[in-house]
Amino acid sequence: MTTPETIEWQKSSYSGGGENNNCVEVGIAAGRVHLRESDAPAVAVTTTPLALAGLLRLVREGRQGRPSAREGFFPGI
Repeated sequence: MTTPETIEWQKSSYSGGGENNNCVEVGIAAGRVHLRESDAPAVAVTTTPLALAGLLRLVREGRQGRPSAREGFFPGI
């Protein structure tokens, strides 16, 4: 079973790497993407690579909220 303790976590290069530099960490295991905050390492959110890619695309575009049913969640992916 995959648990936060068995995942190899990677911090963003933007975090600075020093003490008290909390950031989002990412880990990949069993075909899933796991996300957690470095200041709360026991709590992780799990998603698929495709869903995370869709979310990141919407964030980059500066969009908020849910896409309409007409456009779908992953247009262009």
